[in-house]
Amino acid sequence: MKKTYLIITLFLITFSSVIAQTYTTPNTGVNWTLDDIAAASPSTITVSGSDYVLLENLVISESDTVIISSDLTLEIDSDLLMTVFGTFTINANSVAITALDELNPYEGFRFEEFSQINIQNTSIEFGGGMKVLTEDFILNNCLVTNNVDGGATTGAVISLTRGIPQITNNTISFNELPAISSAANNTVSAYIYNNYIEGNNQLNTNRPQINIGTTMVNDTLKIINNTIIGDPTLDQVGGIAVANLVGGSIRAIIDGNTIQNNRYGLTILGPDSFASLRYNIIEDNNTQNLPFQGGSGVSLNTNSGTMEVIAEGNEIRRNLWGITVIDAASINLGDDIDSFGNNVFADNGNGGELYALYNNTTNTIMAKNNCWIEGQVNTLADAESVIFHQVDDASLGEVIFDPVGTGCENLSVEDVDFESFSFYPNPSEEQINFNNSFNFTEMTVYGIQGTILLNKTILEGENSISINLPSGIYFVSFTNEANKVVRKLVVK
Repeated sequence: MKKTYLIITLFLITFSSVIAQTYTTPNTGVNWTLDDIAAASPSTITVSGSDYVLLENLVISESDTVIISSDLTLEIDSDLLMTVFGTFTINANSVAITALDELNPYEGFRFEEFSQINIQNTSIEFGGGMKVLTEDFILNNCLVTNNVDGGATTGAVISLTRGIPQITNNTISFNELPAISSAANNTVSAYIYNNYIEGNNQLNTNRPQINIGTTMVNDTLKIINNTIIGDPTLDQVGGIAVANLVGGSIRAIIDGNTIQNNRYGLTILGPDSFASLRYNIIEDNNTQNLPFQGGSGVSLNTNSGTMEVIAEGNEIRRNLWGITVIDAASINLGDDIDSFGNNVFADNGNGGELYALYNNTTNTIMAKNNCWIEGQVNTLADAESVIFHQVDDASLGEVIFDPVGTGCENLSVEDVDFESFSFYPNPSEEQINFNNSFNFTEMTVYGIQGTILLNKTILEGENSISINLPSGIYFVSFTNEANKVVRKLVVK
């Protein structure tokens, strides 16, 4: 009997030692720093210079504020969670939040409803993502990378729930989950601006890198000036999806994005959907290479209700389909009133046929003033050859495409040339070399968080630029008054 009691006691002691403890701030309306928490509870946070280690779960109470205003590294032990009911602010120049052991990720962050979150200039790595239950959320100029599934969120590394959260100027890359999502039954009108998004959803599930459900009716979802690059090895991952599957609404502006190398580029799904698609570049979204399962540059689909999408100035190239319009969906590609057209199509096709626009509905689609075959003078016959509509199947609606765009033969020259522009060596160590045949006047090197690290005036012809930078990934922009090209640089 005594021996059995001793075994049980030892088991309880051992079991309790592996359960993470939790420190909760006292809810007294006080501003806290990590040093304050370390002083109040040395078992929660340890400090060595600018290096901090979180060893217990941390809860920021409703009336308390935790502020990180100096550059530091915060390492978090495995399976730990930071939960915020109050205010959490990072406004230093450079903060790194990462796992104490990269092979044993931490749980991530849970930002409760009514919490106030403002995270600037921070790298967030090797955790379980951010469950954002508050609408008072700002994430700006941050790096979010190498985060895993199974932590604070399973929908996306940044999982949104309500309101108008702001996600701006970040790099979100190579996470196991999609980059940004909201649930189908939540109304979220996020402001997603100027982010570099690459290679997310490494688990290769059937979800896009940006996956948004219904939006607010009186506030518009804005996805503007982002770059969304797929990992060509992933055949299930799309670019952007905005879907109304639960009887809600979609109000969206999707403008100025570059969407490349995903399973599909952009899809809008469901009734009561109103969106503008303007000046996006949507290219090479065909990683699955199965035309009856995806591969559209733009896909619009609703089986009932209203869908009104206005498209202008988009460039859609080398997808399996250019634009597909399905069931009761509709798009305005140029009516001289709400859209002036000027969309450009090139080499969207499968099975030996080109499909710039596939109208798989009974609706009439207005599509004036577009360049249906880039790089040549377009005729009405040229347009007809790449549009599938009533002429091809009498049960379908007609596409009105007269007049076609003028000047199409000139549109592709700069794009094709810029694709060939590069520098060498890459990866590099101390300098890069390039032939400045495009009369660029300035070269700027950015860190992965968007900070300008180097700015040089450059000349025509051959250039050799010294780059004294630590090992890592950078972005280099080459600009003149009319054009800008951005390339990735790897420093060994």
